[in-house]
Amino acid sequence: MGGPLEWMAWTTPTALFFVAVFLMLGLMTVLGVRKPAYARKGFLPIETTRGDRLYIGLIVCALINLAWLLVTDAPQFGAVAVCAVWMVMVLRWG
Repeated sequence: MGGPLEWMAWTTPTALFFVAVFLMLGLMTVLGVRKPAYARKGFLPIETTRGDRLYIGLIVCALINLAWLLVTDAPQFGAVAVCAVWMVMVLRWG
C-alpha cells in the first residue's frame, strides 16, 4: 500500500507540467488583482479576457499534444515547442 498520490505517475515532466499550470494560474490571479482584465477582440472569433485566452490556449495545447502522439513517433519536445508558440500567440494576439 502506497501513499495517496501513487495512482499517478509523478515523473519529472508530469511534475513540471503541473508546476507550470499552477504558476500560470497564480500569475493570472496576481494580474487580475493588479490590473483587471477586459474583453477584447483579437484573432479569435470571440471577445475574450485574459483568463479566456489562457483556458483556450491550454485546451488547444492538450489537443496539439494528443495529435502529436497520434501522427508521429517523434519525441514530445516538438509538441511542447509548438504549444509554447501557440500560447504566446493566443495570449498576446488572441
